[in-house]
Amino acid sequence: MKELKYLNKFFFKYKQKIIIGILITIVARVFALVAPNLVGDSITIIENFYLNKSINNIDLKDKLLINIFLIVGSAILAGVFTFLMRQTLINVSRYIEYDLKNEIYNKYQELDQSFYKNNRTGDLMNRISEDVSKVRMYVGPALMYTINTVALFVIIISYMVSVAPLLTAYTIIPLPILSYLIFKLSKNINIKSKKVQESLSKITTFTQESFSGISVIKSNTIEKEVIKSMMNRSEDTKQKNIDLAKFQSWFFPMMLLLIGVSNIIVIYIGGKQYINNEIDLGVLAEFIIYVTMLTWPVATVGWVTSIVQQAEASQKRINEFLKEKSKISNKCNKKYNIEGKVEFNNITLVYPETKIIALNKLSFEINVGKSLGIIGNVGSGKSSIAELILRNYDPDIGEVRIDGKNIKSHNLNILRQNIGYVPQNTFLFSDTIFSNIKFGDNNATYEEIVKFSKISNVHNDIIGFNNKYDSVLGERGINLSGGQRQRIAIARALIKKPKVLILDDSLSAVDTETEDNIFKNILNDINDCTKIIISHRISTVKKCDKIIVINNGKKIQEGNHLELIELDGYYHEIYNQQIKGK
Repeated sequence: MKELKYLNKFFFKYKQKIIIGILITIVARVFALVAPNLVGDSITIIENFYLNKSINNIDLKDKLLINIFLIVGSAILAGVFTFLMRQTLINVSRYIEYDLKNEIYNKYQELDQSFYKNNRTGDLMNRISEDVSKVRMYVGPALMYTINTVALFVIIISYMVSVAPLLTAYTIIPLPILSYLIFKLSKNINIKSKKVQESLSKITTFTQESFSGISVIKSNTIEKEVIKSMMNRSEDTKQKNIDLAKFQSWFFPMMLLLIGVSNIIVIYIGGKQYINNEIDLGVLAEFIIYVTMLTWPVATVGWVTSIVQQAEASQKRINEFLKEKSKISNKCNKKYNIEGKVEFNNITLVYPETKIIALNKLSFEINVGKSLGIIGNVGSGKSSIAELILRNYDPDIGEVRIDGKNIKSHNLNILRQNIGYVPQNTFLFSDTIFSNIKFGDNNATYEEIVKFSKISNVHNDIIGFNNKYDSVLGERGINLSGGQRQRIAIARALIKKPKVLILDDSLSAVDTETEDNIFKNILNDINDCTKIIISHRISTVKKCDKIIVINNGKKIQEGNHLELIELDGYYHEIYNQQIKGK
């Protein structure tokens, strides 16, 4: 259970509720103990009545009625306290589930881009849902039944020993055998539980990718292949669950067999003691009831063990992520203003996942409020510049400086709050257009949202929808055109009022006239912001104050549009192809 030790801090956090739950459990078990004792007493009274007539019929009826009322009363009280026990301990499990899910989610937020490139979304979702659910069963039902079983055993066995020590010793003979069998089965359950969870992660990932890429699947008419692949994964998951169930199915038959053996021992040994006048008939009946009462708690030992093993396997998978260390650490918590000057000083970046050299000894700078165009062919390293400014990665060599200060020394939260970024692949949430734009600034007013929608040239499109800004988008904005998605994303970035605005090929889906209007608006209306425009099109960057040309991660040309078209080289060639159509 070493992986489950991680949960001890939550048990400590809710120790008061757990202690109350334990006390309630003990009280509930004490009241549950009353009924068998009264049943045994009633049988003894009836036996004495028929054997020696020491009491009359009226006294017999009175005593039996009193016992019946006490049995009913104790059963009601035991039920009430059992209800309170469940309310207390199960609620604790929900609190811990809530805390653990938030902790995992917060951890996901902290981890860097490399983590998400190395792990699939479906697996991440499975760990925060299925795995946490398995753990909740451990901190809830498993904990509750364990406390209940221990309390019941201690109370009942202690009482049984005080009444008939020899008979008690014979009664509990099967328990060590039971413990050994549980120990042997638990190892296999742990291994198979882990395999089940891994299989579930794979099938979750596959279904998530299938739903996200349904248009690709349909357009390529590969539905049959995808269904077949899904069936194979489902078959694998089913088989692993069956293998786990086979081991789990041994528990209850074993419990019932061993309880049956205990009953036979009680009847045989207790019968002999009764014949020898060593115990009363009521004690024998009492012991049979106690053994029956122990049936479910003993049976739950197997069930609880199974839950613990599954929780151990799930918590191990959770711990793997919780122990992950982000390569991007925030070493500053100060609050301050950012002006927006950006400098790259001899930057080299090698992506750890692929070992590809994205940038190679790159240097440039852009002053506050100015605009920089970055142009180059596919794979030249343009987007890597944006990744470094956002500090999604740190360079292997050199320094990125913001306002003359190494980006590693900046408060990461302040830094990102002051950067408006629109990536190549625009992401919109399944929410209203209004909420998607407001996501950039939660305090933005309706007037501000309209203002920046006009700057990004998407306002007229929005008011043409039936519900205008309250129109609900499909997943990833699927019910919008590519150009509309990009322009809404630009409005979302602008509403932050950033000090650095990065547009990474974010107008590739609009026509050149619309693109030209948007850049005129941005360059004219957003004055106090440093603008970095990344593109492969001359028309996108030509109005920038300065342009750099990137090839294979290196800067090969630098200047403004008029200067670069006069120079022989990459920019001149692209200009001729794109603008002059040569």
